[in-house]
Amino acid sequence: MNKVVAHKYIDREKSWLAFNARVLQEAGDNSVPLLDRLRFLGIFSNNLDEFFRVRFAAIRRLSLTGITGEKYLGGISAQQLVKDITEIVIQQQSESLRILSVIESELEKKNIFIITENDISTQQEIFLKDFFIQKLSPELVTIILNDLAEFPLLKDTSGYLAVKLVMNHTSEIRYAVIEIPKTINRFVVLPSDNEKQYVILIDDVIRHNLSSIFNIFDYKSVSAHMIKITRDAQLDIDSDLSKSMIEKISLSVKDRRIGEPVRFIYDQLIEKDTLQFFLDEMKIESTDSIIPGGRYHNRRDYMNFPNLGRFDLLYKTNDPLPIPGLSLEGSILEKISQRDYLLNAPYQSFSYLTRFLREAALDPKVTSIKITLYRLAKNSQIISSLINAAKNGKKVTVQIELQARFDEASNISYAEQMQLEGIELIFGIKGLKVHSKICVIERNENDKIKRYGFISTGNFNESTAKVYTDVTLFTSHQQILKDIMKIFEFFDINYRVNRYKHLIVSPHYTRTRFVKLIDREITHALAGRKTHMKLKMNSLSDFAMIDKLYEASRAGVKIQLEVRGICSLIPGIAGMSNNIEAISIVDNYLEHSRVYIFGNAGQTEVYISSADFMTRNLDDRVEVTCPIYDQEIKNELIDNFDIGWKGNVKARFHSYKLDNKYRGRNHNPVFRAQLETYKYYQNKLELASKK
Repeated sequence: MNKVVAHKYIDREKSWLAFNARVLQEAGDNSVPLLDRLRFLGIFSNNLDEFFRVRFAAIRRLSLTGITGEKYLGGISAQQLVKDITEIVIQQQSESLRILSVIESELEKKNIFIITENDISTQQEIFLKDFFIQKLSPELVTIILNDLAEFPLLKDTSGYLAVKLVMNHTSEIRYAVIEIPKTINRFVVLPSDNEKQYVILIDDVIRHNLSSIFNIFDYKSVSAHMIKITRDAQLDIDSDLSKSMIEKISLSVKDRRIGEPVRFIYDQLIEKDTLQFFLDEMKIESTDSIIPGGRYHNRRDYMNFPNLGRFDLLYKTNDPLPIPGLSLEGSILEKISQRDYLLNAPYQSFSYLTRFLREAALDPKVTSIKITLYRLAKNSQIISSLINAAKNGKKVTVQIELQARFDEASNISYAEQMQLEGIELIFGIKGLKVHSKICVIERNENDKIKRYGFISTGNFNESTAKVYTDVTLFTSHQQILKDIMKIFEFFDINYRVNRYKHLIVSPHYTRTRFVKLIDREITHALAGRKTHMKLKMNSLSDFAMIDKLYEASRAGVKIQLEVRGICSLIPGIAGMSNNIEAISIVDNYLEHSRVYIFGNAGQTEVYISSADFMTRNLDDRVEVTCPIYDQEIKNELIDNFDIGWKGNVKARFHSYKLDNKYRGRNHNPVFRAQLETYKYYQNKLELASKK
């Protein structure tokens, strides 16, 4: 692919949209089970919602200032980028509607029918009448708009039906809006008919009952079309020193409800006068992204489409495997005192992590627990374990990130729970998010303090651990754990810059240390020594790090990149990056672990990290990168990378074309990396059982 390109970098927003296009590819892939294709469609929609609330909103703010921002955007102006993004999204939305139509047709062949209000049978009518009266009607918020002094605030997390009523006799037009309730599952499973199964969206149940909702009006026609707004999700943190951090974040999250509109989606069959009424009343201007869509929005709800008992239309679930040599029934601390262990979720059971904390909570010899928390499960076992530890007299210190995007309200609620239980809370450092995933406990052994802990690439979240691939190192390496204690000291006294003997910590050291590691590979290559880099991350967008990788490529270092999401680096360009290959794997699990492998002329070094090669991770967050010293775990992580690299089913090439070209098989057998990774851990178990 030795092409000449005009720029050194791919714009990060366009690269992110290319990642979401890969998710959409999964929805359109005939080899993916049908109900999982609907799930991918929901993920695509949810991703796009967050993109508009955060990234598009930031670009739009920049464009409205009149500043081009080309220096920060890799050579494209903010104004042009807003236009380009809108065009790409309109095309992707059109493709997603086409895919949804295909999936619905395929489901019908499997006797699953997603019907509208126009297809309801007599039997279904009886069922839906009762459903509407008993469950749906009490949840509806319906607002007549014409006579209001002020247009109501529409939430960007909800979908709405824009209703037009044409009155009898006077032909007066009245407009109304109905909020589609989120307290009820969006999909209503109807009574089956022989072998046929039926599902209807509550949007259509509402449409079917418009006459009941508006029965006090004398109208001759009524119509309802879906609309959806997306708002700027930036938090403006109050600087009032008299308010607690929890108060400030709470108020800022509430203010997010009235953020500037950045996207307005509408059913393209809506009448022009109805559309114009809503655009005018909501003050949606041409500078905002106005996107025509289909009959239904908030398609993120398809992530929770009912399985209908049709497990033949879903990926086969593989039960999480045990870690060889580490039992969930015995003492985990005792085992970790003897050697390090690696947990690779979801291939292996996340229960080891919660079991570690439960044991620490009950162990009379454990005196303290310190942990960082970023995103937590809805009913978090982690929080339960920490509260249990506090009740047992342990000194529990929790650094909880209140500004974890879209998890602020949940984290505030957990923070308040923990405060009530006497847990010491740390709310981070001004200007720095704490994104590290670390835990350390202190245990009194023979009148000395011994430390145990874990370091992870992912959140301590039981729910996401079922679908996110992440690795966690359990260790009693005293020097590494001493470094973790220093990080907690930094949270308390953050004007002091600590030195760390083993860990690489942002914001002070990560960039410079990774640059040194890459420079060492360059030195080896220039000296004629065989060396390489294998880097796995979620995103690669920092221009200085990309330039350093280009420099390594020119020096002859072979670089393999597994980058799931944004990749602003352009691989395979003669004289710039011809020694770099880059792929993205999008499959049933979300690739989330960060693993950095440096060949070092045969003295291979391996690191796991919470940090991507993004400016925010390198300079603006507290991140932790940990070296792997155990040779068996080193080999395991290298094997994991190589299995991913061999993937020829779900791997796509990164390229300047952003075309998501699949890696070809070249007559090789089918090799689906995630499935092969599971087999790898099955084999490890079998080998361990024979020893």
